[in-house]
Amino acid sequence: IKALDKSVAEATEQRKAENAEYKDLMASNGAAKELIIFAKNRMNKFYNPKMYKAAPKQELSAEDRIVVNNGGTPPPTEAPGGIADTGISVSFVQLRKGRVAPPPPPATAEAYAAKAQESGGVLAMMDLLVNDLTKEMTTAEAEEKAAQGDYEQAMSDSAAKRGADSKSLNDKEGAKAEMQALLEESTGEHTSASKELMVLEQYIGSLHAEC
Repeated sequence: IKALDKSVAEATEQRKAENAEYKDLMASNGAAKELIIFAKNRMNKFYNPKMYKAAPKQELSAEDRIVVNNGGTPPPTEAPGGIADTGISVSFVQLRKGRVAPPPPPATAEAYAAKAQESGGVLAMMDLLVNDLTKEMTTAEAEEKAAQGDYEQAMSDSAAKRGADSKSLNDKEGAKAEMQALLEESTGEHTSASKELMVLEQYIGSLHAEC
């Protein structure tokens, strides 16, 4: 039972470590995907305006709406912050080695003509990066689900085995106690019989003496 409890504790610690690693992977890959998608959208603004998705309009509070309706100006929009002012908050995002970050948009019309073809390759590379990250996350999710299922099954089997081992131990201890009681009872009966036999021998001896 002690060995079983030890293996259960070790399996639990391993499952916790695997789950923490899975969560880290999902968080970092998710942040990387958001960053790439944001960068792609910024590039589309210059290279493919039809595919560009403008940021949602700022929602005004009731007080700000009153100010604007009375001819005032809306409050300034705060910078989103995060990585490159994307609004994405992540401590560290590491893209795979060898991947190239997208270039900044060209500053002039001449540069636009030179960079137009290149941008298509960069955008395609971004799509490949997102697809790779998505596949890795999908695989990790499936592996995490399988590992969790195996762990839960192992815990169920261990609990059943522990229950069976505990019952077997209790049965053995009960049988031992019963045998001990029978032994003590037999010993007592043997002692009593020995005393009775001794008395009988003494009586017989006295009869022989009288004869």
